[in-house]
Amino acid sequence: MIKTLMRQVGRYRADSLLAPLFTALEVLMEVLIPFITAAIIDKGIEAGSLHEVYRYGAIMLVLAFISLACGVLAGRFAARASSGFACNLRDGMYENIQTFSFSNIDKFSTSGLVTRMTTDVTNLQNAYQMILRIAVRAPLMLICCMAMCFFINLRLSLVFLAAIVVLGAALILIMRRTIPVFDQVFRRYDDLNASVQENVSAIRVVKAYVREEHETQKFTKAAQNLYRLFVKAEGLLALNNPVMMLVVYGCIIALSWFGAHFVVAGSLTTGELTSLFSYVMGVLMSLMMLSMVFVMVTMSAASAQRIAEVLTETPDITSPADPVREIADGSIDFDHVNFCYKHGSTGEDTLHDIDLHIKSGETIGIIGGTGCGKSSLVNLISRLYDVTEGSVKVGGRDVREYDTEALRDQVAVVPQKNVLFSGTILENLRWGKEDATEEECRQACIQAQADEFIQRLPDGYNTHIEQGGSNVSGGQKQRLCIARALLKKPKVLILDDSTSAVDTATDARIREAFAQAIPGTTKLIIAQRISSVQNADRILVLDDGRIGAIGTHEQLMESSPIYREIYEAQTQGGGDFDQPNG
Repeated sequence: MIKTLMRQVGRYRADSLLAPLFTALEVLMEVLIPFITAAIIDKGIEAGSLHEVYRYGAIMLVLAFISLACGVLAGRFAARASSGFACNLRDGMYENIQTFSFSNIDKFSTSGLVTRMTTDVTNLQNAYQMILRIAVRAPLMLICCMAMCFFINLRLSLVFLAAIVVLGAALILIMRRTIPVFDQVFRRYDDLNASVQENVSAIRVVKAYVREEHETQKFTKAAQNLYRLFVKAEGLLALNNPVMMLVVYGCIIALSWFGAHFVVAGSLTTGELTSLFSYVMGVLMSLMMLSMVFVMVTMSAASAQRIAEVLTETPDITSPADPVREIADGSIDFDHVNFCYKHGSTGEDTLHDIDLHIKSGETIGIIGGTGCGKSSLVNLISRLYDVTEGSVKVGGRDVREYDTEALRDQVAVVPQKNVLFSGTILENLRWGKEDATEEECRQACIQAQADEFIQRLPDGYNTHIEQGGSNVSGGQKQRLCIARALLKKPKVLILDDSTSAVDTATDARIREAFAQAIPGTTKLIIAQRISSVQNADRILVLDDGRIGAIGTHEQLMESSPIYREIYEAQTQGGGDFDQPNG
C-alpha cells in the first residue's frame, strides 16, 4: 500500500525532500538557542560581563533568524508537496477509474468513489504534510534535546526516559482502540454521500410524492450513525491530551525538585538549570507533536487503504497485446453465449445459451419483460462486459481481439439512462465526433428529429445544457443522445429503450431517418413498445435470459405466445405487457 501511494508523489519528490531538510535545520538552530541562553546567564549576567551578553545575544539572534527562515521554507515546501500529492492521488484514481470495465465499477459504489476522492484524499493530504514537517521535527527535536540534556546532566535526564516510556505505552493503547473505529467512520461516509446523491438527483420525484420528511429522516439516520462513531473515535483520542499533560507537569515538577537540589549542591549552574527547563519543554512538545502525528496517521490509515484499493484495481477488460483496430462490417454473432454478473449477483446466469447471428445492415428489434437480459445482451457487443462462456463476434472477429477503443468507436450505444453534460448543445453533440462541424451536428439532429426543437431555443445549438440535462425534457434528451451517437457514423448502432420518452409519430420518423441515412449500419433497437420494433427485419423476444423466439412481426404473431400477448396488451389497452408470463 505504501509503495502504491508513494508512486503518486511524482514530480513533487524534490519538495518532499526539501521540506524535511529545512525542518531539520530549523530544529538544529532551535536546539542551540537554550545552550546560548545558558552561556548568557553563566558567562554574562552572573559574571557581570556585558560584552559576553552582547556577543552571545548576537549569536542567538542569528540562530533565531536562520531558524525562522528555515521554518518558512519548510512550511512552503511541505504545503506544495502535500497539495501536489493530493492532486496526483485524485488524478491517479480518476485516470484508473476511466479504465474500469462495468464489472470493476460494480465493486465500488458511486458514493464510495466520491468519498475516496474527497474526504479520504484530504485526510491523506493532511497526514502527508504532517509527516513531512512534524514527523521529522518532533523526533529530531526529541533526540537533540535529549542529547543536550544528557550532556548537561546525565542523572537528571533520566526523568525524561521514564516520561517517554509512560507516554509511548499510552499512545499505543489509544491507537489500537481507535484505528478500527475510524475504518467504520469512512464506511459511514459512503452511506451519507449515497443518501445525499440519491436525494438530490431524484429531487423531483421526492417532491412529487411529498417524501421530503422521509428523506430527511433517512439522511438524519445516516448522519447520526456517523456522529456516534466520530464521538467514539474522538472520545478515545481525547485521552491523549490528559495523558500528555500529566507527563508534562510531572516532568516539570520532578525537574524543579531534583534540579534545585543539584544547584544547591553545586553540581549544576543556574544557567544549566534554565536551559534544562527549555530542553524539557522541547522534549515534551516533541512528544505532544508525535502524539498528533499518531492521531492523524490513525485517522488517515483507513483512508489510505481505501485509496490504494482504487489505485491498484486492475481493469477486468483490456485490449490484447496485438489488437485488431479495423472492423470489417456490422455483422454480429453470438455463439452459445452465457453471461453472469460477477459482483452483487446471485451467481445465476443472466443470459443462457444465446445463439444469434445478425447480418451487417440488418435492423433487429429486441423485446421482453423487465430483467430478461436485454441490456446485458447488447452490453456484450461493445465489450462493456465479457462473456462467461461462448463468444461475441463483430465483423467476424471475437470482440476480445479488438482494441477496446476502436471497437467502442464503431459500436455506438444510446443507453437506457440518457446522460447529457453541462455545456452547450454543440459541445454535447461533439462527444460523438470531436471535430464535427456545426452542419454535421445539424444533419445528425435532423435525422434524430432534434433540429426542430433546437431551432426554437433562444441560442439554438449554442444553448447551454444544465448539469444532467435538467433544462430539457426527457424526449429532447433522448433525441440529442441519438444525434450524438449518429455523429460517430458507427457500423453498429444500439438503442437501449432510447425512444421511450418520445411520441409514436416522432419515434416512427426517427426509424424512417435511420433507414434512409444509415442503411449500412446494423441497428439493434431495444423497446417496450411493439410499434418501435414492428418494422424491424427481425424481432428477438427474450424470456428470462433465453431466446424465446425470433422472426418478423407477422411470424411472431403466429408462433410466439409471449409476443402476441405483449402486442394484444398494448393494442387493446389491457394487461401488463412488461410481465408477459404473469
